Amino acid sequence: MPVFTPYNELRIPDIDNDIKILCEEFRKYNYIDPSKYERYGVKRGLRNPDGSGVVAGLTQICNVHGYVLNEGEKSPIDGELIYRGYDIRDLVQGVIDEDRFGYEEVIWLLLFGALPTADQIEMFKSVIAKYRELPHEFAENVIMKAASPNIMNKLAQSVLALYAYDEHAEDLSLENVMRQCIELIAMIPTIMVTAYQVKRRVYDHKSMYFHPTKPEQSIAESILRTLRSDKKFTREEAKLLDICLMLHAEHGGGNNSTFACRVLSSTGTDTYSAISGAIGSLKGPRHGGANIKAVEMIEAAKLGIKNWKDDDEVEQFLEKLLRREAGDHSGLIYGMGHAIYTKSDPRAVILKANAKALAYDRDLGDEFELIEAIERLTPQAYAKVRGEQKVMCANVDLYSGLVYKILRIPQEMYTPLFAVSRMAGWCAHRIEELTSGGKIMRPAYKAICKPVSYVPLSERENGK
Repeated sequence: MPVFTPYNELRIPDIDNDIKILCEEFRKYNYIDPSKYERYGVKRGLRNPDGSGVVAGLTQICNVHGYVLNEGEKSPIDGELIYRGYDIRDLVQGVIDEDRFGYEEVIWLLLFGALPTADQIEMFKSVIAKYRELPHEFAENVIMKAASPNIMNKLAQSVLALYAYDEHAEDLSLENVMRQCIELIAMIPTIMVTAYQVKRRVYDHKSMYFHPTKPEQSIAESILRTLRSDKKFTREEAKLLDICLMLHAEHGGGNNSTFACRVLSSTGTDTYSAISGAIGSLKGPRHGGANIKAVEMIEAAKLGIKNWKDDDEVEQFLEKLLRREAGDHSGLIYGMGHAIYTKSDPRAVILKANAKALAYDRDLGDEFELIEAIERLTPQAYAKVRGEQKVMCANVDLYSGLVYKILRIPQEMYTPLFAVSRMAGWCAHRIEELTSGGKIMRPAYKAICKPVSYVPLSERENGK
């Protein structure tokens, strides 16, 4: 699929005419016939013909399991997300049963490989709390003086800027990289909230609030406290956000942002460069930014469907989406389907179950039921429009937007929250790549350009 939007579909006012001419020049010489990918056996997207990923390495950190191969064909199964051997469902249920916060425990598990003892997790929480505050004048010099309308870009820029505040930025010893990773995990929520507050002031012309962090609070509690002007939140809200952080913390070495982190780490570059690259990857609408696309689609559904409780009308709207007649005209139903999960995405199942009561409590029950209808009716709408039966499930993006809405988190922070959570997984994979990877990653590209003879400048003709 093309990456660049055709010029006539762009909404850029007053673009320089010279750029139009240069783009037309590019198009003349840079078309690749899609059939050549199949001819040369190119695994586009680093995927095998059956949709599975090309194996690029080994990891002990995470396993994502969504189907089994039966005589070469996929057989759907309930999705599994395994952190260091532990099922995510068990980890989440454990903290629910014990009425506590679990994201810090997940960070420990991903980084070190085993669940912490009570003493270890208390020590670890105190270490994280110690590193929450940003370096002296960092907020003023890096975030406030160069506000960004996009928080993800500001996160990436800020992580790169931290390099200048680290006297041992290039040290790749385990001890130093571990310190850098824990500092980043601790500071990234503070950077995110600060960047959002500055964005509010500069771009939204609203008040901004800077609240000091409290060492005794969990990461989820600290985010809600520093985000809200009155610093108030309920324990129920904080626990729901904590579950979101647990679910988004890791998703295997093959997802695009984690793979980007490992590719960069394989070169021997510094931690800040590797992590900022991962943030840039996650921003994309085909990756972490898909949660915003799902929210936009649901808003379009709310406007385009008169009776949300009428399955026939909901299905008709879904068919319009698939026929590119509604939504963003992409032909996609965001939040449905996944590269690995078939019958179910465990993250979506857990989010849905934990959000339901709060949704009705916040007068969002009708919207919750509309999203349920989208989940239920998409497979049959797909079969009608595309002419094929396909097992597909809701992925985490379908319900995450509603959860954040319940928590009164602004939409521009949805993907940054994903990045805050995934920092734990990125750091675990960076350390694993540095300690066990061993080789720079260097896949191959088949060159299909033909040899041409050099023509002196005076002999070249326009348009040839």
